[in-house]
Amino acid sequence: MAVSTKRRLLPAILIANDLRSGEVVFRARGGWSPDPRDARIAQDEAAADALEAEAHAATARQEVVDAYLIDVDVKDGAPTPRHFRERFKTLGPSVYPQLGKQAELAGYAAAAAE
Repeated sequence: MAVSTKRRLLPAILIANDLRSGEVVFRARGGWSPDPRDARIAQDEAAADALEAEAHAATARQEVVDAYLIDVDVKDGAPTPRHFRERFKTLGPSVYPQLGKQAELAGYAAAAAE
């Protein structure tokens, strides 16, 4: 097996889609959570490797699909994706702030929009 030389951008969290509901979920201490504030944050390569191993295991158990690490900024302990696509997945799918996750996670959504 070849060793990857790809460097990760850290800190990072693990994002996926729940296989049954299709909802975007994040790897948390107790399993998967729809709330990005619950996400375990990998600060170093070893923690990122551990999250990726959990992603492979959860995919094999058919709990989630499309699991991957995303780089985040951490503000007040809450991870915010650095890239628009992942910020949208975190808060979407609605563009209306009074609906969906944006309404449920009002304080988080405001910080993520900055």
